[in-house]
Amino acid sequence: MITGRMLVFTAGIKRVLHNSRRETRRDFMSDIIVSGVREGNLKDISLKIPREKLIVFTGLSGSGKTTLAIDVIFQECQRQYLEAMGLQGINKPKIDFMRNVSPAVMITQTDANKNPRSTVGTMTDIYTDLRMIYEKLGVRVCPNCGEAVSAAECKEEVEKSDGNFKVFMYCSRCDYRMDKLTRTHFSYNTREGACVTCEGLGKVLTINKGHAVHEALSLEDGAVGFWEQNYKEYQIACLYNAFRHYGIPVKANIPVADFSDSQKSMLYNGVESEDVKKAFPGIRPPKTVAAGRFEGVLPALWRRMSDKGGDAKQLNAYFDFDICPDCGGERLGDLSRSATVGNTRLPEISMLSLEDLYAWIRNLEGSLNEAALSLTESYLLDLKTKIRRILNVGLGYLSLDRQTITLSGGELQRVKLAAALDSDLTGIIYIMDEPTIGLHPKDTEGMTAILRKLRDSGNTVIVIEHDTDIMRSADYIVDIGPGSGKHGGEIIGMGTLEELKRQDTSVTGGYLIKKKQVRKEFRKGTGDAIEIKNANLYNLKNIDVSFPAGCLTAVTGVSGSGKSTLVFEVLAGARSKKQTAANIVSGTERFDQIVTIEQSAITRMKRSNVATYSGVYAKIRKIFGGLKEARYKGLSERHFSFNTKGGRCENCEGLGYITSNMLFFKNTEATCPVCGGNQFSGEVLSVKYNGYSIKDILQMSVEDARGTFGRHPGIERILKLLQDVGLGYLELGQTLTTLSGGEGQRLKLAKELIDNTGKHSLYLMDEPTTGLHPVDVENFLTLLNRMVDSGNTVIVVEHNQQVIQAADWVIDLGPEGGNNGGQVVFAGTPCELSGCKQSVTAKYIVPED
Repeated sequence: MITGRMLVFTAGIKRVLHNSRRETRRDFMSDIIVSGVREGNLKDISLKIPREKLIVFTGLSGSGKTTLAIDVIFQECQRQYLEAMGLQGINKPKIDFMRNVSPAVMITQTDANKNPRSTVGTMTDIYTDLRMIYEKLGVRVCPNCGEAVSAAECKEEVEKSDGNFKVFMYCSRCDYRMDKLTRTHFSYNTREGACVTCEGLGKVLTINKGHAVHEALSLEDGAVGFWEQNYKEYQIACLYNAFRHYGIPVKANIPVADFSDSQKSMLYNGVESEDVKKAFPGIRPPKTVAAGRFEGVLPALWRRMSDKGGDAKQLNAYFDFDICPDCGGERLGDLSRSATVGNTRLPEISMLSLEDLYAWIRNLEGSLNEAALSLTESYLLDLKTKIRRILNVGLGYLSLDRQTITLSGGELQRVKLAAALDSDLTGIIYIMDEPTIGLHPKDTEGMTAILRKLRDSGNTVIVIEHDTDIMRSADYIVDIGPGSGKHGGEIIGMGTLEELKRQDTSVTGGYLIKKKQVRKEFRKGTGDAIEIKNANLYNLKNIDVSFPAGCLTAVTGVSGSGKSTLVFEVLAGARSKKQTAANIVSGTERFDQIVTIEQSAITRMKRSNVATYSGVYAKIRKIFGGLKEARYKGLSERHFSFNTKGGRCENCEGLGYITSNMLFFKNTEATCPVCGGNQFSGEVLSVKYNGYSIKDILQMSVEDARGTFGRHPGIERILKLLQDVGLGYLELGQTLTTLSGGEGQRLKLAKELIDNTGKHSLYLMDEPTTGLHPVDVENFLTLLNRMVDSGNTVIVVEHNQQVIQAADWVIDLGPEGGNNGGQVVFAGTPCELSGCKQSVTAKYIVPED
């Protein structure tokens, strides 16, 4: 018999159990559960990730951390979010399950707009808001009465003609009807707004005749640089035919400087030029090449540049970018660039730093009357919000007219991050790929504060990082390894940084507790130097800098101090630009070549992979095409290419996958249903080398392929160099679109080393340690030192303390960024730098005890 007291007791037990289950469920919900991950090189791993924490994924390059963060966590968050809305299309990663997920936002280093018309202003839409303000408040001179009138005080009228709308306004002084300057007129990307001469670029191309034709040489000795081999012989014969057509004596092997005026005119401008027609009025130009129809050196260069769409690195040496003579580099047409708001023209606004622009907007807002404020209030609020976001991520030194192609990977990522910071979203999983790229250790403190703010807003923040300062600030670290590629893919450490140091299996912890060797001796160099005099580009303050030849030099300084400008614009551009009174460079003539390796070093095409880019694939295809079995089946080396018809699968055109457009979401890739992802026809795949098909080879890592092709010296050399730059874990068939900025840069370095054996080179590198774990950096420094010891000179722009301490010479710029930078704070050895009180960098390179 059950009494009332027993019922009360039973109810109490049920309540306790219910509350216990609820607490257990709440604890369970605090973790993101990932189980049975087999994606990429990850070896069936499972882990719990605490929610609303700052979490760091670290490990050697290629260990699997990016696969876990992006290919698994981000992909699965997207997939579950879409399916919750009844949408399909994203494939599930190779996992058992993932629970307690949220919508995810990914902020990466890549995906920059490579259009030269894209600027910080257009990328952030700040320039769009400014155009609206100039449309509403712009002051211009009335062409009728000559008085200055404001658009805010003039009546408007809209007319429709041929389906288009046109806006007019009436002068508030004389009632004269004129075209209104609208937002379109203030865009340099439109026909209405752009300067007619430069078409809105602010610069015009001119041919450097001295680089195009070396007049001290004869044509036969190579006076025209871009005439090579058989093409040179063809062009010379064509020109001499032209001379004969016009009755000009032909004298071979004489310097171009000794040519007559008519001969030079014909060489430079061709037989269709007005100069030639005037010089020979009674002779019609020849109609065929055999008769002497010669195009001319300068027209040929213009045609080639036009064919390449202005993107031809091999032609850049023959062209100079000069400031547009009509708009003075301001991009806008006459009328658009003359309009003012607050007595300031729009091009002048675009040149301000974002810090100064914010102050200008505040002053403008305070000066407006009620009517003008009502027209622009929403735009002013939007401007202040957007600019404040960017100031918060430490980019106040940028100007609106700064081209996005000139931004570093870190700067680009922080511009993207700025929008996330001002969001009121909570419960989001933010995934970031090395947010400290491009940051000086001083600036890393600000980035840490940003990441904490995102976390404290109720979000989970996962960062892929190697920076120990970020690790110290993290709530939780997941160390993946122990090695790269097939040697990685395991969780070898978890916890705080101090906990990692006590875990024997953690590679990161092991490195941090290892006693560091402090370098005391440095190379003296060859005695020669590269000298830069009066460098004043952008924020450089007319500085003189000397780089010792035969050394490893690190150029350091806070973000925006002028490092990249000095190395990659002043120094790297010295050979292709006219020398003036400023930015004078000497000493580069001692080198066979200048090799520039920046973060956006390679063209990222889905049809290009590690094997094709490095050149090793051509050698491998030749081996396959020469096999007895291949010859028996009528297959040649071209049949083993996935880029040409014949042996590839035509359904996917050799890619192995089909792309699906997901509109607002990232495009997805599905395995080709015809070839099953094998890329080639069955006949091609049946041909084996040492038991491996061509597809098997493409799926091999560089390290494994080296063992397979050890008997082929040409292939062995290329694969060894790929390993030397830290890319031994990459698959030969891995497409370039999947590489990080650091991997792409190191692949470019390997390619240069493959192609330029025996040359005396000057290497300029932009943060080559991007994406490298401290252990990888040690190995990479071994390669850099080997390059210098082989007679080359290496200059790196770096923030990495390991590289700075390993350099022979350090040039520190600053003292701050933007207008407060651009000065040489220090030049000397790393040991000497540690005692420089004026240097911000010095505070961070003092060796740890």
